Amino acid sequence: MSVSPPEARTGLRVHVQRVGTFLSSMVMPNIGAFIAWGLLTALFIEKGWITSLTDAWGADSWVAEIGGWGDYDGGGIVSAMITYLLPILIGAQGGRLIYGTRGAVVGAIATMGVVAGAEVPMFLGAMIVGPLGGWLIKKLDGLWEHRIRPGFEMLVNNFSAGISGAVLAVFGFFGIGPVVTAFSELASNVVDFLVDHSLLPLTSVFIEPAKVLFLNNAINHGILTPLGTNQAAETGKSILFLLEANPGPGLGLLLAFVVFGRGAAKASASGAAVIHVFGGIHEIYFPYVLMKPKLIVAVIAGGMTGVLINVVFGSGLRAPAAPGSILAVYAQTASGSYLGVTLSVLGATVVAFLIAAVLLRTDRAEAEPDLAAATATMEAMKGKRSIASTALKTAAPSTISTIVFACDAGMGSSAMGASVLRKKIRAAGFTEVSVVNQAIANLTDSYDLVVTHADLAERARGRTPSAVHVTVDNFMDSPAYGEIVEMLSGTGGSGADAPEPRPAVCLLAEESIVLEGRARDADGAIDEVGALLVTAGAVGTDYVAAMHERERTVSTFMGNGLAIPHGTLAAKDGIRHSAIALARYPETIEWRGHPVEFVIGIAAAGDDHLALLSRVAAVFADTAQVERLRSAATRADIAAVLGAVDTPAGVAE
Repeated sequence: MSVSPPEARTGLRVHVQRVGTFLSSMVMPNIGAFIAWGLLTALFIEKGWITSLTDAWGADSWVAEIGGWGDYDGGGIVSAMITYLLPILIGAQGGRLIYGTRGAVVGAIATMGVVAGAEVPMFLGAMIVGPLGGWLIKKLDGLWEHRIRPGFEMLVNNFSAGISGAVLAVFGFFGIGPVVTAFSELASNVVDFLVDHSLLPLTSVFIEPAKVLFLNNAINHGILTPLGTNQAAETGKSILFLLEANPGPGLGLLLAFVVFGRGAAKASASGAAVIHVFGGIHEIYFPYVLMKPKLIVAVIAGGMTGVLINVVFGSGLRAPAAPGSILAVYAQTASGSYLGVTLSVLGATVVAFLIAAVLLRTDRAEAEPDLAAATATMEAMKGKRSIASTALKTAAPSTISTIVFACDAGMGSSAMGASVLRKKIRAAGFTEVSVVNQAIANLTDSYDLVVTHADLAERARGRTPSAVHVTVDNFMDSPAYGEIVEMLSGTGGSGADAPEPRPAVCLLAEESIVLEGRARDADGAIDEVGALLVTAGAVGTDYVAAMHERERTVSTFMGNGLAIPHGTLAAKDGIRHSAIALARYPETIEWRGHPVEFVIGIAAAGDDHLALLSRVAAVFADTAQVERLRSAATRADIAAVLGAVDTPAGVAE
């Protein structure tokens, strides 16, 4: 398939998408808590579902006590959850995203300050001070890392977290809380103005195109959920929860393809509609719009119709519907809003269907729509593998004979990923398919399939626009590898296989193995294995800084408890000779949100490290071998498991 290179404006969209994704990443893991709060609200508030039955049961007192109304005004569970639990969960998650557990603790303490200093639920405040708390404690830990006397680590760590959290809590109480309160009131007034003047439907002009550009979670959970929750706390419901979550526009579009579509788009639309409506995966319809961009008019009109109906009927949800399944929508629908919500979904569906049907019927294009290319374009915008690519059965090229696994430097993660993928492909019987690894900067548009880390996908597509692109997050055991093998099964892959690398030098000297690493985070582990490489004479101290720079660009987490930090491509010229260092950690350390037990630092001057990396990949793909590494009592035991080999003749150091 052909994938167009990114446009110049894509960079700005990616930056906006990353910010929005970060905001939504603070909310999404806590959606279960929002649902719990929504259900308790629906059941136990004064106008809730149970209230009408309490007279017959004589149980109105316990309902009021839980709901916090009547004689129990200001108490109960409902008010406490929205005032304290939900913001603190968001703040803790924001801190965790920045700096793991310590960041979560300081973020939660700081969030308590803004909660106490405000008169409205502090979701937006939590999104500010939570990550700020994680950032602050990370910087403080960096100041005295490796400078604490043995035995005083716990004392310093606990007091630094407590003091920094207390300072941020006071700052949030007096500074951030009042500011966010004023902003929330302003935003509420803006929403009220749009509703009073029947202008709220116009938001679909921005929301629907933004969804297709993969800003849907950022809009829904980064903006609408905090504002809607504040509104629901005051009125018992909010229309804002329905601006993005209404499945009607996407359903209408997909039904139009079922009736008037052609080829793969028509064949897959009915299945996509089921996933969209009942599974709540709205991204399933994005490729259909990208395939024919003029269809954005249909979903905008459908969205406007749904919003208008909800405005007229005054309908709304008690809490966010996530995912955007019709089942989740009805589960959160407020009492008295069922008719309006139902009509809004039906109305949005009908309008989107009619407009899309007209556009499809009047389409004079003779060629079958390229749904596969549209799905690939959507994945490029999303930056990672999409459920739509599997559900829509994206087609592969007629022949795949050359596969390249690309990373930033071309000597670490790509080498191991290529080794794992090559083994799987050969086990499946495709011995003629070439699998190589390469630095992204050295890629040429001559490969049939390119495999990259999700964070590097956009750069790789810019250099190889005519290739099929597959992204992975776990280099050791990604499900994408199985999909590639299935692709080959359908294409009859051919070509000359790349030769196996020659045996490597004895790169992993026993002196470069640490049985019990002392680092507590990824930065410390990079310093630790980097120091081993420096001691081995393989690199200078500048290379360690390049290892940190590489990690800031793309994570070197490989999966199965392994990370393999290495320098950037620019730092390769400074490597004196190839070497590998290993540190094993008795307690897992957090590596960009993943647990890591083994860290292998790599300095590769040429290709002489590939054989050992191939062995490392095979070991960490086998849980029994990983267990052997965990239980190894000596450095020699670890070297034996990894199968370090001697330098072959002719390999220059």
